[in-house]
Amino acid sequence: MNSEGNGSSNALTTTQNSTRILNQERCSIGGSSLTSSQICPPPLCRQFWKAGNYDDGFSSKPTHKNDTSYLGIHPKFLHSNATSHKWAFGAIAELVDNAVDEAPNGASFVIVDKYINPRDGSAALLIQDDGGGMDPEAMRHCLSFGFSDKLKSAIGKYGNGFKTSTMRLGADVIVFSRSMRNRKLTQTIGLLSYSFLTQACLDRIVVPMIDYEFKTSTGAWDSLSTKEKFMSNLSLLLQWSPYSTESDLLKQCDDIGNHGTKIIIYNLWLDDGGKTELDFDTDPEDIRVCGNAITEKGNRVSESDKHLANSLRFSLRAYLSILYLQVPEKFFIYLRGHMIEYHHIATDLKYPEFILYRPQSSGCKEGSVVTTIGFLKEAPLVNHHGFNIYHKNRLILPFWQVVNYTRSRGRGVVGFLEANFIQPTHNKQDFERTALFHKLEIRLKEMTLEYWDHHCGYLGYQPVKKTQSSISTQVPSEYHQPSSTYQPGLLVKNRSSITGSKVSKQGSLAPTFQDNARQGAPPKRKVHDSPIELENVTVSSAAVISSTSPTAEPVTSTTSYLEAQESEAQESTKNNLIRENKKLHARCLEYGKTLEELDLKVVFLRKELKNAKSEYTGLLAESRLVEKVGHGNNVLNTQSVTNFMSMLSKYL
Repeated sequence: MNSEGNGSSNALTTTQNSTRILNQERCSIGGSSLTSSQICPPPLCRQFWKAGNYDDGFSSKPTHKNDTSYLGIHPKFLHSNATSHKWAFGAIAELVDNAVDEAPNGASFVIVDKYINPRDGSAALLIQDDGGGMDPEAMRHCLSFGFSDKLKSAIGKYGNGFKTSTMRLGADVIVFSRSMRNRKLTQTIGLLSYSFLTQACLDRIVVPMIDYEFKTSTGAWDSLSTKEKFMSNLSLLLQWSPYSTESDLLKQCDDIGNHGTKIIIYNLWLDDGGKTELDFDTDPEDIRVCGNAITEKGNRVSESDKHLANSLRFSLRAYLSILYLQVPEKFFIYLRGHMIEYHHIATDLKYPEFILYRPQSSGCKEGSVVTTIGFLKEAPLVNHHGFNIYHKNRLILPFWQVVNYTRSRGRGVVGFLEANFIQPTHNKQDFERTALFHKLEIRLKEMTLEYWDHHCGYLGYQPVKKTQSSISTQVPSEYHQPSSTYQPGLLVKNRSSITGSKVSKQGSLAPTFQDNARQGAPPKRKVHDSPIELENVTVSSAAVISSTSPTAEPVTSTTSYLEAQESEAQESTKNNLIRENKKLHARCLEYGKTLEELDLKVVFLRKELKNAKSEYTGLLAESRLVEKVGHGNNVLNTQSVTNFMSMLSKYL
């Protein structure tokens, strides 16, 4: 860390001189004065969760500025603000989000990689994109708190993600950005250094920043600040950044190109064992969380340990592969020099179902959400379950377990949905616990248990049987349709119609869900406010016939009746699923064929354009030749022009 090489009295004097210049300028940090302690503090702690414990010597000294009240942000706030990120990968995802938000501005990639600090050779984290970049004003907004000019469709909106994420990963970050705004090409370098702020004992946050503008008249980069202010900020940058000369700083800007942003986070936080939290060595193509590896049982690794639901917690490559529900077109994420292969949860599911959910708040509908649910294709060998909930295309809760399964009920059931009707927390790792969120949680739990009860037989589990003492029948109103082929076997409207029977308060047993499945009704999943329940039902050995349906067949046993109906319903549901699967498979083949035809058309068009280009080149050469020789009437061959124009007309 810089505390080891920059704690000398000479370095402190340089800092104090720079601070004095900043005070005289009264504009580099909003016109507020700075105060620094004359006592050199102890080195900054390298462990994140302890780094906020330091004494700046100002706890008992009020700060005034010309008798005018002003709000100053203490350096300790950088640390306390970053504690919102409990997980290092969540902080990296924030920075990747910023690059993805630049896709509408032309960004085509973001790079996440290891970087070697040239000052001391330690590992640092590099994040670079080719987006629109930031001009000097945008850079100041980025390094300030609470400012955001992003569109409503963007992932970020609080104006706090950059500070929380970078300070969660390391003590210091330097940002390089090039941008073209209003026909002005600028480049800006900014430094947010917790090491500098704490070791210089400043009582508020100071961000050294230098700005350049490219002058076409001279072909060089000129500073946008006064010479004194520029030299003050430059001296701080050279002292506390990984670069010791201005030319080294400018080389980093040249690496960006014409536009884009480059972020280098250095002095990465260490774990209790003295190793960096981010592990760059275990896998040269990945970044891992130190101390979290696959648990090996003997020489074998279980299927559950290898599954994505587990590996995403310690493998950045696995996490980034499902971070977005749909990646912007022609945008790529590169990790350690290798492109991330995007993974869709839907490809992991078998026996999928699609359930429509209409959330409501205060009686008003919040929209419609389609939830996809199914068994993991590795089930029942894996025990992972839960829902992947996205917000505005971004994964917020991965494999969120809404059910604590017992007796395997719910095991292997996974789903995903995009819930834009609820708001995520600032760290984008959870949702605000509103009434809408709790309603969603209840509904997802119901979906899980309903799906399991109707599909567990496909995996070899024993279907759940309902006993006589606890029979619960849920009857959607849309299922109450007359049928000419089926009449309910037990329909009681009058207690006197059954001798020795005990019936629930509702006084009737309506057709079950399985009955409707037998009639061809769609297997909808819906929970109703007042399910019809029968308790302690006992039936005499005599045949029981409906008082309103003399043609109904007698039922000698309620239990056997329900079991028979359930068996028939399962068979009907299975047949329906098979038919739906065939239809979907046929559609996939049709789409695949269409895609192949489009690919062939693209190849053909490219060939035609290549021929057109060759024809144009030939005509141009003939024209120049005619002009040079000077014979004839200086007119191109009429037939050649006609052929060329007819070829181009295909594309106009």
